[in-house]
Amino acid sequence: MPRRKFAWEKLSDDELLQQRLSSLRVTVEGTWLEDCVATLHEELDERGIRLRPHTWISSEWFSPGDVPGIAIPFYLAHPRLMKLEKKMMFDVEGGTWRECMAILRHEAGHAIQHGFQLQRRRRWQQLFGPSSKHYPRYYRPNPASRRYVQHLRLWYAQSHPDEDFAETFAVWLRPRSNWRTRYEGWPALKKLEYVDELMGEIAGKRPLITTRERVDPLSQLSQTLEEHYKKKQAFYAFTPPKTYDRDLSRLFSTDPRHHRSKPASSLIRRHRAQIRRLVARWTGENQLTLDAVLDDMISRCRELDLRAVGSEQKLVLDFTVLVTAKTMHALFGPSRRKWIAL
Repeated sequence: MPRRKFAWEKLSDDELLQQRLSSLRVTVEGTWLEDCVATLHEELDERGIRLRPHTWISSEWFSPGDVPGIAIPFYLAHPRLMKLEKKMMFDVEGGTWRECMAILRHEAGHAIQHGFQLQRRRRWQQLFGPSSKHYPRYYRPNPASRRYVQHLRLWYAQSHPDEDFAETFAVWLRPRSNWRTRYEGWPALKKLEYVDELMGEIAGKRPLITTRERVDPLSQLSQTLEEHYKKKQAFYAFTPPKTYDRDLSRLFSTDPRHHRSKPASSLIRRHRAQIRRLVARWTGENQLTLDAVLDDMISRCRELDLRAVGSEQKLVLDFTVLVTAKTMHALFGPSRRKWIAL
């Protein structure tokens, strides 16, 4: 099917940012997202689950309470918008088939919880906790915990009972996940076995809630893309502390004899994108946040007049390890990180 053409496709980034979200008029239908949703429905059908979450385009990923459906972010509906998302956020969440399906399975867990009101069951509450628990602004995950499955980044199951269920459901639903073997000996296995039992119980049954309501559809969002991204960037904004001097001075040289060597700031700038991607992959941290850390480190290298002496490959590797260690400390150290909602 040929892709639908839009007048805004050929606009510059600055011009596109002035467009209102409602004017984009993109849909799930006729895009690669339609195939992703169809695959999700096939997976549910294979498990005998009658509920088919309806989908629509909005500003972000979410499944509203008491609505058995899934909102998908607008940028995934068109390559031009994905390109802009990449520029503004350094990442395109859900931008690959694998990642999109992972998030869809997670959101389907929410939709099925809503459709069948599973959170009202006593056993559900005993295993996952009360759904009524307030969503925190911050959560502090324990990467070593075996009480939760591991599906989306940043140990998301640990953030709230609803997310714990959605993550557990996603692991259960994913084809060939071998969850019994993967989680053997983990307390999280009890949750997976309960989901397996629960899905067998509701198989073939009509959900209690069948509304096809679309919450915050793109057509009703009046903010411009620029306003949208300013808000999104502010959410991930990070002011890094200037505590890197000792580590940077150990890695790079302050010896006057090396004043003709390449500035460390130049080396970091040249490999910046690669370092940012690697650290994001290893830690799960958002690339926009990591970019702020790199900005600060580059500034400190410049102010300290640090020089890159030795093998460039080794220096880049050592610096990447340093940023990873600092990021892990920020995520799981005494301070608490920002809540990231899906």
